[in-house]
Amino acid sequence: MIPTRWPILAAICAQLVSTGAAAQSPTVVIELEGGPTWQSYNDVEIPNDGSATRFSLYDLAGSGPWLGTRAYITWNPRPRHGLRLLLAPFSLTETGVPDQVVQFAGATYSAGQPTRARYKFNSYRLTYRYRLHASDRTTAWIGFTGKIRDAVIALSQNEVASRKDDLGFVPLLHLSGEWRLAPRWSLSLDMDALAGGPGRAGDAALKLGFDVGDQWTVQAGYRTVEGGADVEEVYAFAWLHYAVASVMWRP
Repeated sequence: MIPTRWPILAAICAQLVSTGAAAQSPTVVIELEGGPTWQSYNDVEIPNDGSATRFSLYDLAGSGPWLGTRAYITWNPRPRHGLRLLLAPFSLTETGVPDQVVQFAGATYSAGQPTRARYKFNSYRLTYRYRLHASDRTTAWIGFTGKIRDAVIALSQNEVASRKDDLGFVPLLHLSGEWRLAPRWSLSLDMDALAGGPGRAGDAALKLGFDVGDQWTVQAGYRTVEGGADVEEVYAFAWLHYAVASVMWRP
């Protein structure tokens, strides 16, 4: 089931499109973002063929928080065309005690014994986007994102250890928009998402920004990342929540 937040966020982005005169986009924008990250679920079964145990990394590792960071580099070679590179590493390592025997990736883990869990989900993306609209107060973009997913789920208990590595490509739809609330204040929405077939992926952020000067903007807000895959090789779905702050520089 697709979380109800994705249609709502898409509707908010659509509301940012209105008529008006064209505005100039900065040629280069560099943004650094970070903040505490929590998980509300993280369910795993590997392999997903009935031979393994479906268990919760949330129950084993807890809800967090952990540090989440990312970096954006945006280049707008023309007023209506932009390219954006994203580097978004994330990982957590915790020790918990499973309340049941866990069969995972060919190994057996006993109940009631300390078990080390590692979860890594690094995301590397390149986005092409087209500016649908620009005025003095609103801007809206639509585009395509190619995402490289570098994921690892691993367990270890005493001398027993197993892991699952997953490196793959995911195509996503990109939507973003900005609304100028006042000369120095802005509200922005940014989203990469797609659902269908055996899996889904969504990454959306709503941030309030303040222009410190002509070149610098500070922002704060909320980011949510949700998704996973349900195929024979793996069942893995997670939902992460970020309280974020970022700094944008326009050289």
